[in-house]
Parts: sequence; C-alpha cells; structure tokens
Amino acid sequence: MKTYSIATIPGDGIGKEVVPAGQQVLEALASTSSFRFEFENFGWGGDWFRAHGEMMPADGLQALKGKDAILFGSAGDPHIPDHITLWGLRLKICQGFDQYANVRPTRILPGIDAPLKRCRPEDLNWVIVRENSEGEYSGVGGRVHQGHPIEAATDVTMMTRAGVERILRYAFRLAQGRPRKQLTVVTKSNAQRHAMVMWDQIAGEVAREYPDVRWDKELVDAMTARMVNKPATLDTIVATNLHADILSDLAAALAGSLGLAPTGNIDPERRYPSMFEPIHGSAFDIMGQGLANPVGTFWSIVMLLEHLGEAEAAQRVMQAIEQVTANPALHTRDLGGTAKTADVTNAVCGLLKAQAQRKAA
Repeated sequence: MKTYSIATIPGDGIGKEVVPAGQQVLEALASTSSFRFEFENFGWGGDWFRAHGEMMPADGLQALKGKDAILFGSAGDPHIPDHITLWGLRLKICQGFDQYANVRPTRILPGIDAPLKRCRPEDLNWVIVRENSEGEYSGVGGRVHQGHPIEAATDVTMMTRAGVERILRYAFRLAQGRPRKQLTVVTKSNAQRHAMVMWDQIAGEVAREYPDVRWDKELVDAMTARMVNKPATLDTIVATNLHADILSDLAAALAGSLGLAPTGNIDPERRYPSMFEPIHGSAFDIMGQGLANPVGTFWSIVMLLEHLGEAEAAQRVMQAIEQVTANPALHTRDLGGTAKTADVTNAVCGLLKAQAQRKAA
C-alpha cells in the first residue's frame, strides 16, 4: 500500500485545533482508500520559542526535507512580536524550501451567504497566485541608529528576473488549464517605477509564450474595486508577495469567511515538500473554545491531495466539504452558526466513510 509521509505543524492559536482536525479527516479518507499516511508532528511555534528562544530548531528544515507534504496551522502569538513568529517559522519554511508559488483558490461554497449582492457563485470563482519568495517580503533591509533622532529603517522590495519569470509562467500555465483561460496581472507600476515596471515588462514577454491565454493588467488599488464590483470579470490572478497577500484576504471575505480559505505553498519543481495551510491565522481570541472553522484546513487538504496526485481522493474530500457547508446546522460562528470544530470535522469524516460504503455497495 502506498504511504505518504506528512509533517504536521499546528503552530499557534487555533492551529492546534484545526491541524488535528485535518489529520482526522486524512485518516478517515485513508481508511477507505488504497493509500495511507504516516504523520510526524512538530511542536514548533510560540510555545517552542518560550522554551528554546527560537520558533523552530536550526536543523528543522532538514527534519522536514524528506516528507511528501506539510500540513501547517498558523504562526502568531500575541506575546511574541509578529515579525519573529512569521519569519522564525512560516517564512523560514517557505523560503528555505523555495516554495515560490502561493496558490489561493476562492469561490462561494454551497450554502454560504457571501456578502456581495448580485454575485452568483459562478461569478466568484478565482485562483490567486502569489509570488512567495521575494518581492516586498524578501527580508532585505535593516535599521540603524536605533533609539536616536536619526534612526532609519528600510525594507527593500527585491524582484529578480528569474523570480518574476517563474511566477508569471506558473500563473499563465494555471490559467491555461482553467476553462476560461484568463489571467489578470496585478501591478502598481504607476507609482513603483522600477521593480513593478520590470514586473509589467516581463509579463508582456511571458504572455507571448501563452497565446491561448487572454490576459489584462490592473493596478492593485483598482483591483480591490474590481473584485467587489465586477467579480465575474476575474478568473486567475497573479500578484506580488504583498499585493496578493492583501487581495487574497479580501477575496476570502467576499466568498464568506477567512475560515473557509485554503493555501498551498508550492515548490512546482518538487525539489522540496510543499506546505498547505488555512489562511485564517492564529485567532487567539477563540483559541481552545472549539469555535474554529476547520473548512479552510480541509480545503487545504484537497490541495495537498491534488499535489500528491490523488485527484479522486481530493474530489471526495471536496464533495464532503460542499455537503457540510450546504447544511446551515454545520456552520461555525464565523458563518453565523453555532456548530463547533468537532461537529464539522465529524460530519466530513462521516461523509467520507458513507461515500466509500455507497461505492462498495
């Protein structure tokens, strides 16, 4: 029987609730499939920092390197500065494994009362591709003369031709494989006249390699209005690290809740394991209360399974998710309901087992 080795990193806050829920779903799936999973849990994050002075061990990447995939919860602790939690764990993994394509699908799931009026589910069905290794989050910069009146700080947006070319090609290929074959390239080259102008120039060059893909360009500020006012005009979207980070949160809110939204941090060349996570963050205000919506984690599992080549299993999990969201009794608090994390998890697991029983009958 084929066995996949999965690293689980719950991280902080509600990550400690949704990642075990995700493992429970994967185990339920495996119990009715021709493959199985071996899990290894890594207790890195805020608690690890308090005990060891670092968010993850110096050799942590080596421990993850042989895994088939990583299921991640969240990074963020109100008692530790955010730049330490993010750079010390999540970004260390993303950059260390060159997971340069951050992929965030967004659509209105069955039963979800999304906030946009006059927007049908088929009008909001997007995939946002975020450059995930450089740009505004390259880590280049510094501070000098700290504490003095002449103190100065810089954060440098670092874009390389190689980095821009590869993320744009990834986005064009993704758009090429979707029914509408349409891509919107997000920019801010009217104000950022060096790196973003290069981004635009390379987009035009790469576009010539994909003549079957229709593409357009949108300034990031205008893009926010277009997402709200004309959602049906969008399909696949590609943007820089910072711009896509912000736009994908808006997209998730427009589709109903950040608790529903998944992410894949992908190494398309498969040199290293890719990492899958919900986008909702650590949400310490509801931690330990069983209120977290695990659907974002379950949808991230769909992406994980697709990445492993288990398309039929991914479809089974997505069908179970859609059946759950279609039932208002299984809506968590972020969706206006009263269901708990365990209620949603048990329902998805039950549906997976029922699918298998129907197939065997």
